[in-house]
Amino acid sequence: MSTSLDAAREALRARQGSGARYDAPAAPATELAWVRLGTAYFARLLNALDDNALTAPSRVSGWSRRHVIAHVGYHARALCRLSEWARTGIEHPMYPSIAARDAEITLGATLPARALRSLFNHSEVHLNVEWRDLSDAQWDAPVRTLDGTGITARETVWLRARDIWLSAYNLDAGAVFADFPVGLRARLEDEQS
Repeated sequence: MSTSLDAAREALRARQGSGARYDAPAAPATELAWVRLGTAYFARLLNALDDNALTAPSRVSGWSRRHVIAHVGYHARALCRLSEWARTGIEHPMYPSIAARDAEITLGATLPARALRSLFNHSEVHLNVEWRDLSDAQWDAPVRTLDGTGITARETVWLRARDIWLSAYNLDAGAVFADFPVGLRARLEDEQS
């Protein structure tokens, strides 16, 4: 890390004060940057849609854009539960079951447009707070995905990066793969091969 970048970070922390939250030094910085950029990208696409446009089909078979937005919001909440698990050591599953996850998305898709937009916004803020509350050691705490796969809290950030960018594409509101960060695209391609 460059000295000028370190100095800029220290200056920012001095301006923001002790009450501000920051990522732990051992946090997965690249993936967090992809998540935050992807969240802004998704938000820009969502904000360009009027409320009536939310009922249009998405690129996911059988899902409207409303379903994609509900999925994005509830996925963030599910990752919050895993982050809490990593932080406290008390098991907090992503979802009780696949059926419960699907029912949550189906119900979420029926929310009024304003509530659906708020779900997206508030869940993203909550997820960032949960991640910023993780210590260096907690990033490596074991948790499990919905299918029972053991991962670390660190890997939840990649799950979110992949999901937020693919959901932006699936929203069918103008996203193109060329807009994805190059490193993220390469990692997605590696997963496909």
